[in-house]
Amino acid sequence: MIPDLSDYKWIVPDIVWEIDEYIDLEKIRKALPNSEDLAKLAPDFDKIVESLSLLKDFFTTGSPGETAFRATDHGSEGDKHYRKGLLGELILLQQQIQEHEEEARRAAGQYNTSYAQQKRKVTDKEKIDQLQEELLHTQLKYQRILERLEKENKELRKLVLQKDDKGIHHRKLKKSLIDMYSEVLDVLSDYDASYNTQDHLPRVVVVGDQSAGKTSVLEMIAQARIFPRGSGEMMTRSPVKVTLSEGPHHVALFKDSSREFDLTKEEDLAALRHEIELRMRKNVKEGCTVSPETISLNVKGPGLQRMVLVDLPGVINTVTSGMAPDTKETIFSISKAYMQNPNAIILCIQDGSVDAERSIVTDLVSQMDPHGRRTIFVLTKVDLAEKNVASPSRIQQIIEGKLFPMKALGYFAVVTGKGNSSESIEAIREYEEEFFENSKLLKTSMLKAHQVTTRNLSLAVSDCFWKMVRESVEQQADSFKATRFNLETEWKNNYPRLRELDRNELFEKAKNEILDEVISLSQVTPKHWEEILQQSLWERVSTHVIENIYLPAAQTMNSGTFNTTVDIKLKQWTDKQLPNKAVEVAWETLQEEFSRFMTEPKGKEHDDIFDKLKEAVKEESIKRHKWNDFAEDSLRVIQHNALEDRSISDKQQWDAAIYFMEEALQARLKDTENTIENMIGPDWKKRWLYWKNRTQEQFVHNETKNELEKMLKCTEEHPAYLASDEITTVRKNLESRGVEVDPSLIKDTWHQVYRRHFLKTALNHCNLCRRGFYYYQRHFVDSELECNDVVLFWRIQRMLAITANTLRQQLTNTEVRRLEKNVKEVLEDFAEDSEKKVQLLTGKRVQLAEDLKKVREIQEKLDAFIEALHQEK
Repeated sequence: MIPDLSDYKWIVPDIVWEIDEYIDLEKIRKALPNSEDLAKLAPDFDKIVESLSLLKDFFTTGSPGETAFRATDHGSEGDKHYRKGLLGELILLQQQIQEHEEEARRAAGQYNTSYAQQKRKVTDKEKIDQLQEELLHTQLKYQRILERLEKENKELRKLVLQKDDKGIHHRKLKKSLIDMYSEVLDVLSDYDASYNTQDHLPRVVVVGDQSAGKTSVLEMIAQARIFPRGSGEMMTRSPVKVTLSEGPHHVALFKDSSREFDLTKEEDLAALRHEIELRMRKNVKEGCTVSPETISLNVKGPGLQRMVLVDLPGVINTVTSGMAPDTKETIFSISKAYMQNPNAIILCIQDGSVDAERSIVTDLVSQMDPHGRRTIFVLTKVDLAEKNVASPSRIQQIIEGKLFPMKALGYFAVVTGKGNSSESIEAIREYEEEFFENSKLLKTSMLKAHQVTTRNLSLAVSDCFWKMVRESVEQQADSFKATRFNLETEWKNNYPRLRELDRNELFEKAKNEILDEVISLSQVTPKHWEEILQQSLWERVSTHVIENIYLPAAQTMNSGTFNTTVDIKLKQWTDKQLPNKAVEVAWETLQEEFSRFMTEPKGKEHDDIFDKLKEAVKEESIKRHKWNDFAEDSLRVIQHNALEDRSISDKQQWDAAIYFMEEALQARLKDTENTIENMIGPDWKKRWLYWKNRTQEQFVHNETKNELEKMLKCTEEHPAYLASDEITTVRKNLESRGVEVDPSLIKDTWHQVYRRHFLKTALNHCNLCRRGFYYYQRHFVDSELECNDVVLFWRIQRMLAITANTLRQQLTNTEVRRLEKNVKEVLEDFAEDSEKKVQLLTGKRVQLAEDLKKVREIQEKLDAFIEALHQEK
């Protein structure tokens, strides 16, 4: 009872041919009822298979302008065989159609032969009308029988595909031929986004004026309302590549998503339309109306013709408000880019309800394909055209290719709805068939039966598509082989010792290096952390300590006032500024160490191609990192306690405080000396050796400095500020020597002169305090030596050490780990952002590796497709 499916091995899974290895057929045979009872229930498979094998002969490609399928020639011996069942009836009907057409032509010829036969005019006219009526009736009957056969074929194929899909033995199904070809186009579009001449693989390019019905034609071919719709507005804003293939279920899915949209459910259709609209808007950049970026969609379903179509934005004549100024030119450039492919099939859609003179797209198509060798013309909205056009012969002229200045392989007339977006595909198809059954265009032979309906259009386009694929695909494969050889040769000559790592592989390598460097950050020794933290913190706060705490306190007359002033200023400093400064220093130190590990060369293994990526990762990680908010509060308490302690336990700490104080004061003294030198200009030695002179301002500063130094030598215990009478005395002394000077200049010069004097005095005092630890232990009782300034610097030094230790603990225990986590998150984000990787990993080497990878992938997929194509032949 199992039919002979040897001609359909590409449908039936392998398990069927090996079924006897898995199932005991003898037991099944015994368990089945007898053949007579079973035969009553089973369909006539012999008849169906016979019909299918004969139907194959009908679908042969016709010449341009003719039907896409026709009956094969058959001799007298085959007549008896063909006249069995529905197929025989179909052939007889086709023969009757041909006989009626011949009779009609003979009758029409006799009708116009001579005016002398005018008396027979009425009789012949009636005979012609009768023959045309019989011809139309026979054509309709022929179409109905053909539809019944197609329906039977569709149901049988769906049944076989479902059994294969739900088989007991699950195996990885082979990709269909059209899916393999679509993958090649997807990879090629990624590789060759600028549509270079290298991309000459066939696809069906759907072009037309805006609102001409392009999308509706595509939906009729795909048998689902899958595209966003609008009334008169532009809906197709970027090219949509639709791959149609046969499958047991009517579903759609995007190439970059695993979600399947069930096209038999209205909610899934609405979600699909919404997703397509979102993707289009996402592709369109700011300030633009359309985008050249392609959306790739796969549609599968029973009975769908296998092909790849690209729906392009509709061609416009005028840019309206809300559109970018270059919209018209952009649409033209996108359309030309697709149509200039010499192997692309152009599906030119023309609105039949508007005047032909208003068409823009026909001129564009005629420029790209002047001989019409790869163009199929489709006239839409024929139902409206028949009502509105005064002369029906105008439609005939369009379909015969006589009206437009363009040529085409074939001409079709279709109806894709009544203008209601909520209509189903089935309802539209019924309306289309009903319209053409009753149309005068068919009854008066202005249109031929094979030139109408989207079903016939779909068959013709599919045939042309596969014919073009078979003719051009091997040539394209050879072209990619040559390209691959050239790229591989270029790589060997330029980078003989390097692996061919593409952008993703380079990113993974850089990612591992960065993570290793972050791990190295956690291996920094505590001693190193504390040293750099203490040094950086002192550099940040030293100016405040010297200028705002030490110098004002040192101007006091006794030790009690000195200590009181110091305690007040340290308390204010700790409450308001110090913790925040310490956290800032720790954060900057962490950044510097992180940057050092990220940017320092790794010797011969260092690859500068990663430098830009590492810099971007470093900046983004630092931007995302935020120090713990509670750190300042805990640090304030620790610093306050450290500064309150005045007990120096041993001579070693005392000496360390003196050394710390000397370093700080010497650094300030050096800065002051440089400031005075810049103020008074070069001394006599530099003037003679380097031929330098003082400016007038420097001369005045120098004279003022000398006068102030004389006054300071007379009174070494002079306070920090000049009295007004002292300023007047200095000014008059300078005027007596012919130097005019402003009081403000005297004050500025005095500040630097006194500062230098004070620092030198403090350093001398610091040297005297080296032996003062004994007096310190006795609280300086019965001693003229007081070293409270050394105690102050010891308190500062101890605070710095404790703060550095606290910050180091927080760094190693918390912040380094959080930074490492941020780095991992940044790397994950960059890994998902293709544009980011393109920006950060650049150069000839990267691009060459990328091209090599893509060309190899395209060539391998093309070779696999060609092999499968030959097997199907």
